[in-house]
Amino acid sequence: MRIHQIPEDSTAVTTGSCLCGQVRFEIHGELAGIQICHCSQCRKAQGGPLATNIPARQEQIRWIAGRDQLRHFESSPGKLRAFCPRCGSPVYSLRSSPAGVLRIRAGLLDEPSRASLASHQHVASRASWWPLPEDGLPRHEEAMAQASTQNSRIN
Repeated sequence: MRIHQIPEDSTAVTTGSCLCGQVRFEIHGELAGIQICHCSQCRKAQGGPLATNIPARQEQIRWIAGRDQLRHFESSPGKLRAFCPRCGSPVYSLRSSPAGVLRIRAGLLDEPSRASLASHQHVASRASWWPLPEDGLPRHEEAMAQASTQNSRIN
């Protein structure tokens, strides 16, 4: 189910970068909705109560600078987390399944952005000290089923 109401536009380009600007990228095409993850791994990786992820196919991403500088950490079997070695900004995570889908950190997008919120995931393991807002978004105790995590542009 697509929650966000952004019209499909294959010519849309969204830019982003890490804190220091060493890593810069473009996302080509419509943005998928932002998945808000409350799991303990994301909390520790982000240093905050949640992570905000935008799934994008690898072929949608054009790396402008710094791709070869990224460092990777396998946080669990089959899941890599990429970050900038200079400033420490988390850039994306990548799972072995579904193959070829990066979860770009929404906080890296330049403003204004056409991104919008889609859902809360892993709410069963959210930080006890962080309130879960009544924002009308779907809530999932764990991760969403694979078919519902992808919009029509991410298959």
